[in-house]
Amino acid sequence: MTISSPQKRFASQVVQILRRQYPDAACALHFRTPLELLVATILSAQCTDQRVNQVTKTLFKKYPDAAAYARAPLAELERDIQSTGFFRNKAKSIKGCSEALLERHGGKVPRRLEELVELPGVGRKTANVVLGTAYRISSGVVVDTHVARIAHRLGLSAEKNPEKIEQDLMGQLPQEEWIDFSHRLIHHGRQICKARKPQCEECPLGKICPRIGAG
Repeated sequence: MTISSPQKRFASQVVQILRRQYPDAACALHFRTPLELLVATILSAQCTDQRVNQVTKTLFKKYPDAAAYARAPLAELERDIQSTGFFRNKAKSIKGCSEALLERHGGKVPRRLEELVELPGVGRKTANVVLGTAYRISSGVVVDTHVARIAHRLGLSAEKNPEKIEQDLMGQLPQEEWIDFSHRLIHHGRQICKARKPQCEECPLGKICPRIGAG
């Protein structure tokens, strides 16, 4: 997608409106450390943040560091996270990721995107969540289902692949907005610009949104 000046001006309008609407938007996952956020983000795939937060209440007490996850029997870890769905794959990712953190990074979550995406079970989206929310490092734009849907409806991207959507957004937004823009768009998707019944009449973006695919 070639980014024109009018597109950048439109994206700037979207940023300003969302900033006013959701000034305190933040990650809905509960965490205290970068490792906790990393684990919670892995668990959040195909699962609600509310469910993840319920599970991590006890999970984080039982597994306080990467070493605890690494030495946990896989079957036990699977049982601990079963209610989040896809628990076998998630348990394998968490255990493998923790083993890699111990081997390569002294059990600490690295601050570089290139190092994060080399960990088992960690893709670019998860890495962006951790870097942006735990470290306030603008490595990219987190593209989840809400961000993808609204970016399309606003005409900010016509792509379907999350990484291509991310590239479109990064090209239109100033880097200092990447982190908070994702949080605000996710909140907007949950509250107003819903998948099935978008509340366009109540939307603060209603006057400028082209409503692509919104019915």
